[in-house]
Amino acid sequence: MQTESLTGQLCPMCGKKELTLTEGASEVPFFGRLFLFSMHCSNCHYHKADVEAAEPKEGARYTFEVSGKDDLSVRVVRSSEGTIKIPHVGSLEPGVNAEGFVSNIEGVIEKFKKQVELLRDTAEEDEDKKKAKNLLKRLQNVLWGSEKLKIIIEDPTGNSAIISEKAAREKLK
Repeated sequence: MQTESLTGQLCPMCGKKELTLTEGASEVPFFGRLFLFSMHCSNCHYHKADVEAAEPKEGARYTFEVSGKDDLSVRVVRSSEGTIKIPHVGSLEPGVNAEGFVSNIEGVIEKFKKQVELLRDTAEEDEDKKKAKNLLKRLQNVLWGSEKLKIIIEDPTGNSAIISEKAAREKLK
């Protein structure tokens, strides 16, 4: 991947000239050329990243069933406009703080685990802590290959995808 960086830029959060802007391009098989953008402030640790397809794409929904350990390496592209859903677990929603990324199914599950761990650690009710612990067990079982899980990505810009022949793609209505 070829990247360019610009350092010493003004941070929009803390106002210090400690922001680094990075732009890169990468080729993802079966998806095409991607542009990756990020900003990171070494002073206040503000961070923002996004992904954009070089060629315009139509909005789409991808559905993928994780049925074994081999599926954990399937490539996932998520723009800041994309929503990732795991039914009965939760979702990563688009918005001001949404991050675009290129990862794999395992990385996506790890992101969900972090969300659930935060919920477990901040829950006041024992019932909520118990639900979070059960979700964490389920996600860990998926990572061990002993449980199945469905992952859905919806993106009106078409800049998100699950790159696998097993992924069902349909137009987003």
